[in-house]
Amino acid sequence: MTKSTLIRNIGTLVTNDPTLGEGPLGVIEGAALVLDGDRVAWAGPGADAPATDEAHDAEGRAVLPGFVDSHSHLVFAGDRTREFAARMSGRPYTAGGIRSTVAATRAASDAELGANLARYLREALCQGTTTQETKSGYGLTPEQEARALRIAGEHTDEVTYLGAHIVAPEFADDPAGYVAQVTGPMLDACAPHARWVDVFCEQGAFDGDQARAILTAGKARGLTPRIHANQLSYGPGVRLGVELGAASADHCTHLTDADVDALAQGETVATLLPGCEFSTRAVYPDARRLLDAGATVALSTDCNPGSSFTSSMPFCIAVAVREMGMTPDEAVWGATAGGARALRREDVGRLSPGAYADLVLLDAPSHVHLAYRPGVPLTAAVWRRGVREV
Repeated sequence: MTKSTLIRNIGTLVTNDPTLGEGPLGVIEGAALVLDGDRVAWAGPGADAPATDEAHDAEGRAVLPGFVDSHSHLVFAGDRTREFAARMSGRPYTAGGIRSTVAATRAASDAELGANLARYLREALCQGTTTQETKSGYGLTPEQEARALRIAGEHTDEVTYLGAHIVAPEFADDPAGYVAQVTGPMLDACAPHARWVDVFCEQGAFDGDQARAILTAGKARGLTPRIHANQLSYGPGVRLGVELGAASADHCTHLTDADVDALAQGETVATLLPGCEFSTRAVYPDARRLLDAGATVALSTDCNPGSSFTSSMPFCIAVAVREMGMTPDEAVWGATAGGARALRREDVGRLSPGAYADLVLLDAPSHVHLAYRPGVPLTAAVWRRGVREV
């Protein structure tokens, strides 16, 4: 028999359910929340809270849904500190640095990769992330990519096949041969272990025709597309993603009006990754332009060893507010409900009856403090599926 838990004396409760509270965040002041097993059973004014088996006093702190990080690359080995230092000295970021991580990842044992992944997931959890997507992409052979996905699947349900991260070194002179590998033997080995298929559609990686072939082949095997799009330059990635029904187009830094219109009129979520621009000294995406056009915007960390080595969603919220034109409310929504949309999930990213009991208790009276107090460790407690884990 499951126990019910009342979290009472909440200063500000973000439900992301407008039917429960004020505005798009469904904010309730002076609130309470009831957890029953792994689900939310009730949310509302504290004075109306039902009786429960046990209670936790929030002491006037804010509660919001656990962060949903819909884009990361956590199955890897090695270190790219020197590359980062060189970039901070003026060298521009390119996709080529991925090759050094490929070599280190191939040389690592299953145990080493699994331990690294578990450590980064715990690091993210301690900052409030309760749902985490992660990708392959640092193996680039059928056996290595399948290994990465198998290891990822031991830790998260949101696993993405990214054999098309870059062209494998062995195929440097035969990119068409590598695309055939990604859409053939590698896909055969990887499809059973993944929910999503992704491709880095960019100069130095895969062009539009190659990306179309890879995503179409993945769809035929039951995988739903995602796409790395328009990060380093203008290109076909965003519109290709919308055309193929991708759940998300990620990066979206260099957009034409037609790209923005496609995102606004389609179902594909624009996932913005401010940690990447911060770590590469690149121009930030214009979130305001996307939001004003009516596009759905998510925020994610893009945690990876090369271009965005942060697991902190609070950091990304603060940067998005400071540098990308988002309000604090929009950034919090993007990091919770937006991430859930990007993963096509309705059971996370909100705190209303029926959703998973995934929540963050902040050491602050309001969610606005995530942007108001950048860099401050505000996570006081985290529940995941009804169990307090932090």
